[in-house]
Amino acid sequence: MQSFFQPCLTIFRNRKILKSTTVSEVKKRYAGSVLGILWAFLYPLLFLAVYAVVYTYIFKINYNNLSTSEYIAIIFCGLVPFLGFSESINVGVSSVTANASLIKNTMFPIELVPVRTVFSMQMTHFSGTVILLVGIIAIGRFSPYAFVAIIIWMLQVMFEIGLIWILSSLNVLFRDLQNIVSLSTIMLMMLSPIAYPVEAIPDMFKSFIKVNPLFYFITANQNVLMYQTNPSSSTWTTMILLSFGFFFLGYQFFIRMKKVFVDNV
Repeated sequence: MQSFFQPCLTIFRNRKILKSTTVSEVKKRYAGSVLGILWAFLYPLLFLAVYAVVYTYIFKINYNNLSTSEYIAIIFCGLVPFLGFSESINVGVSSVTANASLIKNTMFPIELVPVRTVFSMQMTHFSGTVILLVGIIAIGRFSPYAFVAIIIWMLQVMFEIGLIWILSSLNVLFRDLQNIVSLSTIMLMMLSPIAYPVEAIPDMFKSFIKVNPLFYFITANQNVLMYQTNPSSSTWTTMILLSFGFFFLGYQFFIRMKKVFVDNV
């Protein structure tokens, strides 16, 4: 039972140093740029602008008879969790190899490096959510269900940490993995219902699309923020299993892989 809660205990015991190093990573990320922290807000907005132009004015998608502003908000509901995930995964996969000096460090255990990476990459998710909340309030779509998005976000962060524990440790042995991950995130973007409704997916492809873990976090985010409804029980079950399953199994996998880090980094 203790081993089951070990990842939580490790994070809790090192929470102060984890907080300070995460803040330092965020500052370092935007240091030296002219706009600084404003890039955290501009990045999701620019991404949304491209999506909105392509799907609204070029493809002329009719999304459940929503108005243009409502459709753009739906797109943003899907983009926010996707951008948070893609940044965490793309940077996190090489987090161990990029911090080889910490492998034998007892002050900051190497297993916390992927956690720090995920936390520092949440700035995009946070800024995107702030912009999104302003938008749904402006179009009159805000409801108490919006607060459920915080729970969905927390589950996604747990899933990301667990997944990166696995990917970052495997990347020590297989350096090509970081290139594969970059390509995979692009494919996941196309396979995620960000700008098209689930109902538009042909039945023969729905089972295939649902293999994508982001499918559940994206649709759940759209449900609570725009449709003002609670995600289905199957969606909640899948998100919880993905989050807790990857979080605890990913930690155990990482701890076992630590034995080979010294010889391969």
